[in-house]
Amino acid sequence: MILIASVIVAAAIVWGGFSIAREIALARESAPRGRALQLLELFTRGIAAADADPRALLVWQPIAQAARRLFPDECTALDRAAQSAFPFSRDQIQTAHAKWTADWLAWERSHDAEYKLKAAAVEQGLATDASAVARARVDAVEREKLERYQRRYEDYIRVAKALQALAQNLESA
Repeated sequence: MILIASVIVAAAIVWGGFSIAREIALARESAPRGRALQLLELFTRGIAAADADPRALLVWQPIAQAARRLFPDECTALDRAAQSAFPFSRDQIQTAHAKWTADWLAWERSHDAEYKLKAAAVEQGLATDASAVARARVDAVEREKLERYQRRYEDYIRVAKALQALAQNLESA
């Protein structure tokens, strides 16, 4: 009787050990999938942000590069699923650069039109009042136009160069 009980206990221990080993193996197998899913979820926000504003790539791409170094196997699986570098491919970065440039050109046209209208209104007043104050108003509009343009152009160039650098870094990686 004790022998039978000992065999039953031993069998239960062996069966429990196999069950635990099986669960540990399943957990190890599912961990990379879980991390890949977490990366997918994390970068969904980044992809949406970059679609809305190309400058977001300047924040999200370095985070993506860090994730690629930390989780290379999971990122390789995501690359295969996306059929390109995940979350941001070279094509996506180039598209963002093109959007940034198109947005700049649209802003430049509207800026020019806005200040032509302001200048015309001030110059109309200059036609009836040739005083130094009226001339100073015309000069102030021109100065304001130039200063605003320069600030915006500096931002455009800074972001455009940074986007080009991101695209080049992906090519060399």
